[in-house]
Amino acid sequence: QRAIGIFDSGVGGLTTVKVLRRLLPNERIIYFGDTGRVPYGSRGREIIRQYAMQDIAFLKRHEVKMIVI
Repeated sequence: QRAIGIFDSGVGGLTTVKVLRRLLPNERIIYFGDTGRVPYGSRGREIIRQYAMQDIAFLKRHEVKMIVI
């Protein structure tokens, strides 16, 4: 019964969580909104990649079965 992991830069991800909860009501969800480093869009490509990899590593430590970005 591993959870679905979801992360975003802190804008819009909760909308995804809301839809997934409606479509998959029996799934556990772990959401990570990276609001501490928002906005991602003003950052360089390499920095955004580093942030994404760190966020993915966080969710993987929770042994999620999939990650939605």
